Amino acid sequence: MSFPTEPTAYHKTVLSDLQGAWSNLREAVVQSAGFPDWELALFHIDEAMSWESVRDLAVMRQRLLLVRNRLRHAEVPDDVVGCLEDVNAMMDAALQALREGDID
Repeated sequence: MSFPTEPTAYHKTVLSDLQGAWSNLREAVVQSAGFPDWELALFHIDEAMSWESVRDLAVMRQRLLLVRNRLRHAEVPDDVVGCLEDVNAMMDAALQALREGDID
């Protein structure tokens, strides 16, 4: 009986960059906790990073809209806004890669 071996090399894709952008946004929100609705923003960020959202970028895109709405209407620090812009850009890139067949 043979056992599958774990790959030793991974191909970096736009999805790994998207995951990193979400992680940075989450960290920025946690570090800046206290602004209005920060807890709801954190909830939606966690939902966007959930397995269901990662498997379906349309679901992630919906979660991003909720996060954007929460953070755009609150007095949030500039670093949170910058991280949100990074997630937006990476989401656009991931959706474009999906349309072009670069990712599954």
